[in-house]
Order: sequence, then structure tokens, then C-alpha cells
Amino acid sequence: MTEASFFAQRGANRVTPKIMQNLLHRLPMLKAEFTQIQAPKFPHLVDQLEFLADVVEDVAEGAYTDLPYSAATASAFALIYTHRLLDIIPDFVSNISFEDDSAVVRVVLALYEKDFEKYALAQHLNWKKITLKP
Repeated sequence: MTEASFFAQRGANRVTPKIMQNLLHRLPMLKAEFTQIQAPKFPHLVDQLEFLADVVEDVAEGAYTDLPYSAATASAFALIYTHRLLDIIPDFVSNISFEDDSAVVRVVLALYEKDFEKYALAQHLNWKKITLKP
């Protein structure tokens, strides 16, 4: 297991149902915030974050029940991590500011790729558009 995978899974293990509910209430604001991300080196990041936000929303509301809860908590961790201003590489550091955010998001997508692909199919989303690329 890579360090990034371990980091993401460790963070996901700390996401409780209460954290999921709090995140659910903040999702509209976070979705709007994510659309403002300017990260040309990571052209897929906004779509990936929107996808993970939809996952959290659908699982937390009970609209989609075929996803392992660990995939939902990992999605929640990735959203929370990306939202934080002070993370491994602070977002105000130019040129590299979203490298860590993109890495965490892509690790989560890769860890649960088959489950997310099934979710995307069930939601009539284009999984290939989400991609695991930066």
C-alpha cells in the first residue's frame, strides 16, 4: 500500500456518521466552492470533487445503498481534505497548491474504482469523464 493510500484510508477511518451528516449540510457550499478552483495542472479535479460530493450526498441520504460505506467515508475525507486551507501543501502556494488535493482525490477514486464505476453507471454519469488522471 502506498503512503497516499494509507493516508486516505486512515483519514476515511476517522469519518464518523456525525461528520458525514455535518458534511451533507455543507455540501451545497462546498460544491460551489469547488467550481471556483483554478488548477490548470489538474483539469479533472473539479469534476472529480463534484462526483465525490454526489457520492457522499446519495449515500448519506440513503438514495444509493450499493456502495461500501468505506467508499463513502473515503469520499468524505477527500472533500474535507480539499476544503482545508492548510493541508500538506497550502492552497495559496502557487504552481503546486493543488498537487496534494488532487493526489488524495485520485487515491480515493482508485481505491474504490469498481464501486464508483457502478455508482456512475447507476446514476447515468460518464465514469470516463471522471477519470483517475490529474
